[in-house]
Amino acid sequence: MCAIVGVINSEGAAKTAYYGLFAMQHRGQEASGISSSFNHHIKTIKATGLVTEVFSPASFEILKGNIAIGHNRYGTAGADSLKDAQPVAGNYALGEISIVHNGNLINKDEIRRKLVSEGAIFQSSMDTENILHLIARSKQEHLKDRIVEALNQCVGAYSLLILSRSKMFAVRDRYGVRPLSIGRLKDGGYIVASETCAFDLVGAEFVRDVKPGEMVIFEEGKDEFSSVQILKASEARICAFEYIYFARPDSVVEGKNVYEVRKKLGAALARKCKELKADFVVPVPDSGVPAALGFAQESKLPFEMAIVRNHYIGRTFIEPTQEVRNLKVKLKLNPIAAALHGKSVVVVDDSIVRGTTSKKIVELLRHAGAARVHMCIASPELKYPERYGIDTPSVRELIAANMSTDEICKFIGADSLTFLSVPELVEALGSERKYSLVSFDGDYFIKD
Repeated sequence: MCAIVGVINSEGAAKTAYYGLFAMQHRGQEASGISSSFNHHIKTIKATGLVTEVFSPASFEILKGNIAIGHNRYGTAGADSLKDAQPVAGNYALGEISIVHNGNLINKDEIRRKLVSEGAIFQSSMDTENILHLIARSKQEHLKDRIVEALNQCVGAYSLLILSRSKMFAVRDRYGVRPLSIGRLKDGGYIVASETCAFDLVGAEFVRDVKPGEMVIFEEGKDEFSSVQILKASEARICAFEYIYFARPDSVVEGKNVYEVRKKLGAALARKCKELKADFVVPVPDSGVPAALGFAQESKLPFEMAIVRNHYIGRTFIEPTQEVRNLKVKLKLNPIAAALHGKSVVVVDDSIVRGTTSKKIVELLRHAGAARVHMCIASPELKYPERYGIDTPSVRELIAANMSTDEICKFIGADSLTFLSVPELVEALGSERKYSLVSFDGDYFIKD
């Protein structure tokens, strides 16, 4: 997934970008980086680790200037995290440039083979580096036109921020799969970020979302930004997983508050499970909490935080080995035996990927004395790998691609298991628009 942020025409831009990345740490925990431009020279600091681990007060002595872009990396197993950390910076005919990217180019291998055959030398395995090479090799006179030429060769889902010595370009793919919003800072500068929660932390006012296929151009020293539609906008399809799992609940994605949407998903689930008999509703913290609240309010069942989360443990489904995932579920979640003993409970979670976490949760609840455990999932079954920027596993590892609901229920040890259907999900999200639902329906709408 990743988080990107850009700041321009604001004193200490890199520090504001740092706070933006801090607010969006949930979107990537493997590496972090910031590029800033000062006196028409770009400097970059990036390293593996969390935002607070990568940057120190001394970092901002290096990252001077009133224009900066930053990135939090959401890692995949087997990648070299340091080489694949962003921003990706370089020198080319027009000077210095730096790029941050959220998304995935599905024709990246084809482009890379072509570039290598023409003599390009790559330093990382990232598709983002393809864009850098395409821009550098373009014969167009202006950077704007080079970006347009490069992106017309790229197929996939992306939100981009591109920093030159005096300008910042914000671009979104023609479908708008990945979110990107513009905010106005109190000192008159601008901030662009993957999520609006970054605006809240730095006191910025939301202006608008970058439109699908749009390039927004910010220039150092200029109060207003310009805009050009560089790609033919297709029917917008924001990724449904932003609402289900990835975005922070206090963010607004495409005009919808994530917290309220998750409550609606829980309410829809409660209507589907109205025949269930239980003593109370228990969320799987943290992303399952709003959906569980919606479920409890709709079903009129009590709501109990009967599972406690240790917040110092990272997300389990992005860990590289099954063994580590198994251990981290125990480290991360602990049930409250006094509340659960002899009780029949509805456990609400946002999704089931491999089934590892759900199985361990049911085991922990049984061990804590729960009499019956009904698992209710506020999304449909994940049956297809996501190609547009989410590190979902292969078909072989997705439990719903290989088992029926009854078989999954038996595997995780629950008394019952309920998922939302795709139509129920869309209705709760808002059927006035389309969504990227590829993990659920296999509709890979972006064609290579």
